[in-house]
Amino acid sequence: MSRVAVVAAAAAAAAAVNLAVYAAGRLAGGSFRFTSPSGPAEVDAVTVAAFSVLPLVIGLTVVALLAPRAAWVVRAAGVAGPSLAVATIVGMTLPADFDTISKVGLALCHLTLVPIIVVAVTALGRRAQDAVILP
Repeated sequence: MSRVAVVAAAAAAAAAVNLAVYAAGRLAGGSFRFTSPSGPAEVDAVTVAAFSVLPLVIGLTVVALLAPRAAWVVRAAGVAGPSLAVATIVGMTLPADFDTISKVGLALCHLTLVPIIVVAVTALGRRAQDAVILP
């Protein structure tokens, strides 16, 4: 699988899984509403998809571009990516005044990114090794 395909597959998986988690949270009664500095706000499906895909694609693209030249990037991304996914629960989700179902649903959205990141970064690392071995 090419580097572009790895990034695209990870993005598609993240969007699909997190939209399913979001839908389940909605069905369970989560409002996904919170108070922002400018007043009441709501996390919708587009926001869930964008916040799942954009940071992931940016991070994996950096790994895909740098991994063939610097093997340490794969190891660093394998730690930093999952750590950031978990840290954003503490920094973004928990402080907001979501109802419990919404808070749990959004926290799960962050956690689903951990295995997706690990699998994608590992695949990019293998792809980079193959490029070095087979120019």
